[in-house]
Amino acid sequence: MHRRIIATIATAAALLLSSACSGGGSGSGSGSNTFEFWSFTGINQKADVERYTKAHPETNIKLTEVGSTSETAQALTAALAGGKVPDLVLIQGDDLPKFMQSPDNFVDLKTLGADKMQGDYLPWVMSQSTSKDGKVVGIPTDVGGLAIAYRTDLFKAAGLPTARDEVSKLWPDWDAFIETGKKYVQASGGKQFLDNAPTSVYFQAINQGTERYYSNTDRKLSYDKNPQVKAAFDLALKAIDANITAKQGSFSSGWTAAMGKGDFAVVAAPSWMLGSIRTNAPATAGKWDVAAIPGGAGNWGGSYLAIPKRAKNPQAAWKYITATQSPAGQLEHFLVTGALPTTPSVYTDPQLVSRTDPFFSDAPIGKIYTESVTKLKPFYIGLEDGPIGTEFLNVLTSVEQGKVTPGQAWSTAMTNVKNAVKG
Repeated sequence: MHRRIIATIATAAALLLSSACSGGGSGSGSGSNTFEFWSFTGINQKADVERYTKAHPETNIKLTEVGSTSETAQALTAALAGGKVPDLVLIQGDDLPKFMQSPDNFVDLKTLGADKMQGDYLPWVMSQSTSKDGKVVGIPTDVGGLAIAYRTDLFKAAGLPTARDEVSKLWPDWDAFIETGKKYVQASGGKQFLDNAPTSVYFQAINQGTERYYSNTDRKLSYDKNPQVKAAFDLALKAIDANITAKQGSFSSGWTAAMGKGDFAVVAAPSWMLGSIRTNAPATAGKWDVAAIPGGAGNWGGSYLAIPKRAKNPQAAWKYITATQSPAGQLEHFLVTGALPTTPSVYTDPQLVSRTDPFFSDAPIGKIYTESVTKLKPFYIGLEDGPIGTEFLNVLTSVEQGKVTPGQAWSTAMTNVKNAVKG
């Protein structure tokens, strides 16, 4: 669900039209030091490209930010079916399973040297981009360890602790988190505690379990049988019923405006979310801090770099991958952007461990986020994970907005998920 927006056909159609006009995926063209790179928006790949080309001035990278994660996945699907493919594409983790159904659409990165790099990455992350017969489709770029970002000034005004260790103690679990929210609302004269329950409660809790929508053992759908799914869903309903949320959907224009105005004091913040807060609420610098997520561990997000089979310049794309996604490259990316590396060898690097963020009251973000990821118990992510999660979030959003009653929520979700999976 990493920054997921409902996909539109327009972007894919435009790219296909461009592909048709340029003659598809074959032909001469750009030269061995030039390659085309597709990314989704919102994570500033332009900065990465600029850093790389500054160090490698002989390289020309044609970066296209296609759209949302879903739009990028849709455009890639269309391109793989016969259009012009990029030389390199960034695929969001929740979209990866659909492409892993046809790994032959991509270069097996082991043929370029990935077999020498596989051990550099968290095994559970690397396994998601490795096919059953051992082909490596993508190299992981980041993971999204979980935490809670909170406004120290608003907490202080409500009489709550502001020091991050004390704040973390307020919510050892999600029930305590909701109770803290009630206290905040009461003490602040009715101001809301949390941005929304679907994303900041349900989606965080479901990403902390040992299984999600598929069984880890037989890899069959189990969303309707897994008690962890129902428990996370019920936690979100409890937060909605407690009336502690601002009812602002994540990444919406209302959410951005409310963040800047201080209309909510808390937001679930995987490591990459810190950049969104800086961008959307620059005037709040120094008023935020980062505390542990209830439960202490989890992951939201992560992406992979892949090279389509018909890429014209796979070698140039591979050089970019090896330079930017090496342990040293991922560490540099973290120091610049805060995106958490997938390379555990740097988790003890003094630069990462000692890294603090002045925007977030000098929170030790390297330490906080690596602890969250290393405590994680990974679960299997299947083909329909994305659509299933979207339906659960949509129903909970409807409850939060008063369009579905809490009593109808679970049965509505079951119906919608089953329809989405069959569709």
